[in-house]
Amino acid sequence: MWTVHPNEHNRYLGQYLSPDSSIYLPPDQKFGNLTDRWSDFSEGDISIVVEPATTQDVAATVKFANDCALPFLAVGQGHGSSSALHTIQHGVSINLRKLRHIQIAQDGICAIIGGGVNTHDVRTTLAAHGKVTATTNAGCTGLLGPGLGGGFGNLLGYFGLILDNITDMTVVLANGDVLHVSSTSHPDLYWGMRGAGQNFGIVTEATFKIYDMPTPIWSVYEFDFPDASAQLETLFSQFNVITAMPQPKELASLHVFATINSQYSKTDPILRVQFTYAGTQAQALGWLNRFTELKPAAVRKYESIPFTQVLSAANEDVGSEICQHGSTWRLFPIGLKTYNTTANRQAYDLLKTLVNEHPEFAHSLIQFENYAAGGMKAVDTASTAYPHRDDDILVSFDPIYPRSTVSDAIALDVATKFRATLHAGDTPGRNFTAYLNYANGDEPIEALYGYESWRLDRLRRLKKKYDPSNKFRFFNPFQRG
Repeated sequence: MWTVHPNEHNRYLGQYLSPDSSIYLPPDQKFGNLTDRWSDFSEGDISIVVEPATTQDVAATVKFANDCALPFLAVGQGHGSSSALHTIQHGVSINLRKLRHIQIAQDGICAIIGGGVNTHDVRTTLAAHGKVTATTNAGCTGLLGPGLGGGFGNLLGYFGLILDNITDMTVVLANGDVLHVSSTSHPDLYWGMRGAGQNFGIVTEATFKIYDMPTPIWSVYEFDFPDASAQLETLFSQFNVITAMPQPKELASLHVFATINSQYSKTDPILRVQFTYAGTQAQALGWLNRFTELKPAAVRKYESIPFTQVLSAANEDVGSEICQHGSTWRLFPIGLKTYNTTANRQAYDLLKTLVNEHPEFAHSLIQFENYAAGGMKAVDTASTAYPHRDDDILVSFDPIYPRSTVSDAIALDVATKFRATLHAGDTPGRNFTAYLNYANGDEPIEALYGYESWRLDRLRRLKKKYDPSNKFRFFNPFQRG
């Protein structure tokens, strides 16, 4: 084991890195910029930041960290909010943002994408060639980070989860070894990386299936319903009708956000409905009418726009409010099969009480997310480590507040009641599930990784084989402690 003073890291590690890589220590301003995360709740204790320029740089940094007995954490865009992230102490942050290459194959059926690429870059680069792949719906998030845990977005109905589109990947293991992982090379790890990948390695690049753009024209609509006391049950009953159809792939995403909007009220959260449609204004009209007939207070239309403008129209692209750093933003997810309007009313009342009794939580919200899920459900649930293909609805309680110990406790208390309420109202007999990428970290392991004994046993074997010392433990780890 090396004993290296922090100020000597440049000399000891630098000799093993390529010329385009970088090392930053405090108080360098770039160190501060690179350790800043989307949610300050998830900021750990970092001693050194390395920006590798190659896969070999990542491997050398992992070996260096091991030799110095330092924990390490790979960072893409810094949007993970798991409570495990802030448990790292005196850690090495391996920031992947220099690995931003996107190389489209000549045959146009796949693309090699670097581990530091964000969603905005993937969508715009591929769209310039008339192509798409599955991504998230937030331009500022990474592609591979969310992809290792699932990856929901408005192409889910067409092409499934992000992870369903990864055909091979380059993975740096906990000991610094580099593996090419695919269905024919280390197929056991290929299975585990797609759904539980943060437990096993750092992906420096991956090959993704890409597709012809389903339609060149898209539309985004928003409806404000400020009178939730009169309209909540009607709205969610309408959502249940759509989910039961099932939701067609053209109705790509259908969301409700419950949050305070001072334009209407400082005490009663509004319900904002937003849907994204793959098609023209005329094609979306039937769905538009379903919500205009409910008499919203305001309607915003972004009709017949190109795919590259969808995220900005939905206020989810780089630079939007949802992408800004600088607050404590936590997520407490739950997967559902259907909406129970009584439970949703109770969940709404929990949010209303919170923001009125504790004004510091005024920006908090509830996200109710429906996606066209046909592409995801077409994939055999046993073919990847992702366990929740039976869920039809993704809900998250998101407390947003200035950080304090007291406020942390309040947020957790309300979140616990919120998820218990929605779970009690879900289809009887269903297990509690939580989407790994949103998870807070207090959920049972089974809720994150599946309740099937064969699935959990398979993950345990993989962990023992590829990371027996549990180096990868700072993002909703499968192995705790």
